[in-house]
Amino acid sequence: MEDEEMEKKVQQYLQRKGFRLTELALQEERNRISTSSVSDVALARSENDPARYYDGYSKLRTWAYSSLDQYKHELLRVLYPVFIHSFMDLVAEGHTQEARSFFHTFREDHELMHSRDLQKLEGILSPSHLEYSYELLLQYLQKTQALVVLGIINERTTFDVSPGQPSLISDDTDVVALVGTKKDLAKQINLKELLEDSVEERMEKTLLESDKTEAESKDADAEDNNKRKSSEGGKQGGSVKKVKKDKIAGATGKTNKSETSIVSVAPRVKPELTLPVIPVEVEQSILEDLRNRAQLNSLALPSVSFYTFLNTHNGLNCSSISHDGSLVVGGFSDSSVKATSPQGENGLSQGERTSASDYGKRPYTLFQGHSGPVYSAAFSPFGDFLLSSSSDSTIRLWSTKLNANLVCYKGHNYPVWDVQFSPVGHYFASASHDRTARIWSMDKIQPLRIMAGHLSDVDWHVNCNYIATGSSDKTVRLWDVQTGECIRMFIGHRSMVLSLAMSPDGRYMASGDEDGTIMMWDLSSGRCVSPLGGHSSCVWSLAYSCEGALLASGSADCTVKLWDVASSTKVLKTDDTSTNRLRMLKTLRTKSTPVYTLRFSRRNLLFAAGALSLGS
Repeated sequence: MEDEEMEKKVQQYLQRKGFRLTELALQEERNRISTSSVSDVALARSENDPARYYDGYSKLRTWAYSSLDQYKHELLRVLYPVFIHSFMDLVAEGHTQEARSFFHTFREDHELMHSRDLQKLEGILSPSHLEYSYELLLQYLQKTQALVVLGIINERTTFDVSPGQPSLISDDTDVVALVGTKKDLAKQINLKELLEDSVEERMEKTLLESDKTEAESKDADAEDNNKRKSSEGGKQGGSVKKVKKDKIAGATGKTNKSETSIVSVAPRVKPELTLPVIPVEVEQSILEDLRNRAQLNSLALPSVSFYTFLNTHNGLNCSSISHDGSLVVGGFSDSSVKATSPQGENGLSQGERTSASDYGKRPYTLFQGHSGPVYSAAFSPFGDFLLSSSSDSTIRLWSTKLNANLVCYKGHNYPVWDVQFSPVGHYFASASHDRTARIWSMDKIQPLRIMAGHLSDVDWHVNCNYIATGSSDKTVRLWDVQTGECIRMFIGHRSMVLSLAMSPDGRYMASGDEDGTIMMWDLSSGRCVSPLGGHSSCVWSLAYSCEGALLASGSADCTVKLWDVASSTKVLKTDDTSTNRLRMLKTLRTKSTPVYTLRFSRRNLLFAAGALSLGS
């Protein structure tokens, strides 16, 4: 009303003064403003029409599917983010029914690749479900006119807004983490140098080089002796030739020395990680296993020995099998670790047992010491030690010969999900809920290295210079043991990573996730070479055969699957541009036993273990 009264007074003033032209200009401006406001209202009504999202996405979808095959694959990638944001915009504007109709109409386009995300989106029913804690904070500050606090937050504080349920205070750990799934960050990390070869390959290379230099030096000495015998009397020409020969021999000797000095100064084996000495009897047993190893390929599949835990009453959390299958261990929710031997009645060596005598003779050896559920167990490469990790934040080292606890390692602040021995023993790695992976040695109670950023599964590279970790952030990372630095980040999983396995040649890594997807990665480039989708539930265990020709996967869907790795890697070497898929060779089904763990023996016998689940 105040604006209308002001306009009337201005108009009366212009008429009284006789400003006719100014009065007409003011009238035209008033008419123009009124017409523009009407058009704005019409435009707002059209923008608020929910049908425009349906029409826009439908036209984009039709155009993408009808495009040339050369570009179709890349253009179809645009549909998923457009679909998600269109649905969220409809919900945010209050068009709940139209949003549900839009979601169910075009859901089939993305069901294959994004089924887990679609299940989460299906629960969004109102605009309040789209709000974040950050938005609530800004609404409060603006509503209460807290300008000083708002200025401090805008200038001094950086927020990382991420989807998901709000975290609890108990889950908030004070650690520095390398955040997330950003492609540019992964590319920057993946440019770092990586040593792929294993310890055995490097030993063979050094032995061949030393044999070659020794042979060359022997040939040079033999030629010198022949020259000396053939020369008579000490003629000047002969002495000149001898001097020239000595100079040449000296030059070659210098070059050989310089080459060996270069190798010694910059070895590909990092000197900081001292490896333990292997006893002679253990070496002999390893050589015996290697002589009797079965050669596996797509036509010669391995024999499988499956160990089933009975009457666990859903208390079995983890399982592990020794390298020769002579010992099987399980970690339970009642904080106990139980080990048994399928070959003998009472399992382990006849040492002092920790079980109570009231129960009489048990068919297993009971290890007690943890004060919470046991989540992981791992045998040493030679079967003389056993590691276990628990929710009590500790790792315990047990002797399978003494049947006793040797060391309790403390350092993590939250439950320890996984623990693994290195391929040569002595060193081991752990992954915890405090978002750190730690490197330990058996002779020290404090960790040697701390890698911050991941919390789930952990596995060693075959050359002992790297460890890999998987986490709930859907990424896999490779860490340098000496520096504690992340040198590779692998992005591609759509759910939590639960299992990892390194190939024996050190060039590839396999990872399994909660959705049943398996991905094989090229460690040098950091890209996925073979995405797999053979399982219908969580992939809990992965294992490569000794020569790396086959990959075995165990899942909660009660199956063990065998994949042909050798043929896929051969195709990869000849054609780097195409994404290759592993060929599934065989599916081995259990009656009602989810597969907890897998392990190939040194003779290429596949061991597997799980707990009978009557409810599945």
